[in-house]
Amino acid sequence: MNNDRTSYLACIEEELKRFQGTWKQIAYERDGVTEPLDEQGWDPITTFTAEEFVVTLADGSIPIKGTYRIDPTRNPKIVDWTDTIGEDAGKTLLAIYSLQDDRLIFCAAYPGLERPTEFRTRPGQVMRVFQREAGLSKRR
Repeated sequence: MNNDRTSYLACIEEELKRFQGTWKQIAYERDGVTEPLDEQGWDPITTFTAEEFVVTLADGSIPIKGTYRIDPTRNPKIVDWTDTIGEDAGKTLLAIYSLQDDRLIFCAAYPGLERPTEFRTRPGQVMRVFQREAGLSKRR
């Protein structure tokens, strides 16, 4: 049992290392609608440091900041986003994710709704696709 727990924690630690860095959003879907007009031009960049994340928009503003917990042993892999600032501050969004090489995809439910089970949105869900930004240290 102790070896299983140690192996599980090692798996999480390795996966967290893969999250670290800066990611540029390259696709977005909400409530079944691809690239909703109300978010065009935002060009969000998400930076992961340890178990925290910060979303920065093209104008330099930070609309969302928070923490996250992952479980890469599940299928699909799961992540719980908890915002500490922003519209959903204090709320947790249940999500699934895929992290392959330099591409991160997550599909999250709005606060209070059940975790998605597939990588497409239904009402009350959002999906974002990110590409790792090599060497990106600050906004343009």
